[in-house]
Amino acid sequence: MALTLYYHDVFTFPLPRGHRFPAAKYRLLRAALLDRGIARPEDLHLPPAATYAQLAYAHTPAYLDKVFHGRLSPAEVRRIGLPWSPALLERTRRSVGSTLMAAQAALAQGLAANLGGGTHHAGPDWGAGYCVFNDVGVAARLLLAQGRVRRVMVIDTDVHQGDGTAAIAASEPRLFAFSIHAQRNFPFRKVPGDLDLGLPDGTDDAAYQAALARGLRIAYARFGPPDLVFYIAGADPWQGDRLGRLGLTKAGLEARDRLVLNTVYAWGAPLVVVLGGGYAPDLRDTVDIHARTLALAAAWVPRFAAWATLQTPTARGTLGEEPHGPASAAGREG
Repeated sequence: MALTLYYHDVFTFPLPRGHRFPAAKYRLLRAALLDRGIARPEDLHLPPAATYAQLAYAHTPAYLDKVFHGRLSPAEVRRIGLPWSPALLERTRRSVGSTLMAAQAALAQGLAANLGGGTHHAGPDWGAGYCVFNDVGVAARLLLAQGRVRRVMVIDTDVHQGDGTAAIAASEPRLFAFSIHAQRNFPFRKVPGDLDLGLPDGTDDAAYQAALARGLRIAYARFGPPDLVFYIAGADPWQGDRLGRLGLTKAGLEARDRLVLNTVYAWGAPLVVVLGGGYAPDLRDTVDIHARTLALAAAWVPRFAAWATLQTPTARGTLGEEPHGPASAAGREG
């Protein structure tokens, strides 16, 4: 059984010359997965764009109106770090759509992935750090509101703390946000999550592995068994990343991925893998790290799929449909 993958790199958007956002990595990653035999063309799927109503499960109507109609202030655009355009709106909606569809696939099959996503700096009424909408926050709160799952955990291993996810989870006790990150890195004003492990600069493979294992034990002890886990597998803890500050090798990142896969499998929870950041000086290193993550995930598909049929009928519902119920849940957070 193959790993179901959703991609959206064909929806491009304009950037100024020399902009440091690594937009090309998503296209190059998809090509690398095919070249390495990790994925076949039939395993790759384009998602629908997330609707306004779906996005409103995690974002306030006031913020959505500004993004949808191009009314962000110059300060808000600077905070996001990407110039607004209709093409950017389409791309970000497709990115959220990829995570929504991957969540649906994971609930049915045990494990699925988005070749992007992990936009964890977007909060209920803001965007930041190249994140316009919070794909994981939207998917988690939509699933919870529709009763398709009862408890959702986010395991965020991007090198930057998931401040937006923490804010989105703050008023929802059924959503647990765990972030392990470089303490002295962006964002410099962190929003406390349910569990935050800030690591010192230069943390190496062994120390990171020990901290992550401890964090997973604490998260489970505090929250209990989740019905679904989102794993943000950032490439930026790598020692060569321009925006990282940690000291992990590629082997250390693979060990991180194995630990998360093994732990979530032991919990008996479906898993959605999203990619998060990666800013290596040579883009090929970022692509290689992400490809290794997805290769490991693909190897675990048979094990996750073996018990996926035990999921409840509600968990196997269709996320692609228009959500039922009010799209104002985020209003309580803003």
